[in-house]
Amino acid sequence: MQLIPGKLWGMRRMADANGLFKMTAVDQRPPIKQPIAARLGVDEAPWSEVARFKQLLVEKLQADSTAMLLDPHYAIPQGIDRLSPDKGLIVTLEDSLFRETPGGRLSASIDDWSVDKIKRMGADAVKVLAWYRPDAAPDVCQAQKDYVKRIGEDCARFDIPFLFELLVYPLASDAFQTTDYVEMAAKKADHVLASVEAFAHPDFGIDVFKLESPVNAAGADGSAGVQALFDEMGRLAGRPWVMLSAGAGKAEFRNVLAHAFKAGASGFLAGRAIWLDAFNHYPDWDAITADLETGSVDYMKEISALADASAQDWRSHPCYGSGGAQFMPNDASFRHQYQPMGA
Repeated sequence: MQLIPGKLWGMRRMADANGLFKMTAVDQRPPIKQPIAARLGVDEAPWSEVARFKQLLVEKLQADSTAMLLDPHYAIPQGIDRLSPDKGLIVTLEDSLFRETPGGRLSASIDDWSVDKIKRMGADAVKVLAWYRPDAAPDVCQAQKDYVKRIGEDCARFDIPFLFELLVYPLASDAFQTTDYVEMAAKKADHVLASVEAFAHPDFGIDVFKLESPVNAAGADGSAGVQALFDEMGRLAGRPWVMLSAGAGKAEFRNVLAHAFKAGASGFLAGRAIWLDAFNHYPDWDAITADLETGSVDYMKEISALADASAQDWRSHPCYGSGGAQFMPNDASFRHQYQPMGA
């Protein structure tokens, strides 16, 4: 694998000087909207309340983040002017509303939103989450693959990194069926690993995987058996990858990261593990702010130090060969071979 220059630049923008990703997710929608609506006793969370919390996350957590993941509904209009230009900017493309069918979940992009617009606004990467179960109906699996492939092609066309998030989910026939954005109960490692393998083919154009633990976070116990699953996940990914938190608690996610970094992960892109404790104070804004400034910031520093000690520089991933990440051709012929958008 080699990178065209826009992708290389975006990847560098998301990482620190040592090639590590320490990224904070502020793009969550249902996990923020639903608790606010419940606490206020209304059907729909007020836009201003959701946006206020996201603005606060940008203000309080960016100092310890190499990049932040924002959504176009709330975080960008309310928080982008608060985000330092020294920080990488990742923008969400997928809609939080997915279509549940008898055969499985179908993803779609946010209406009136595109890779083109994300590139035009100056973002450093496009993020897409796709729910996937390898044992879902064949037509559902193919539809999800087709969707991801289109995004990958657009990211190549507009020369912007594609950061792809995978989550397994319960089918209608499973116990503990839920549509919440939480780690699936009774998750099977085989489903996680097979999902990563399904999207590792170069045709999907993925530059960075954002992956969940192959075991429930509470089961990341430091054992050799669990480590072997993380090792296999890293091998299957075949490119730089980071860990997501999926609502895990601070201690549990720390244990997940320890396994992931040993397996070659290059950092994290996490949200609720970092800021959920603070959010639980809602609607006490003073308490939220105080907890973000102490508990959340302290935790960010802790897991960042863990990354510094044992995560892998994304630029040295084996997928780039012995020379590391670079774009080709790296000579005067570049301007002739670099195609314009839409070519």
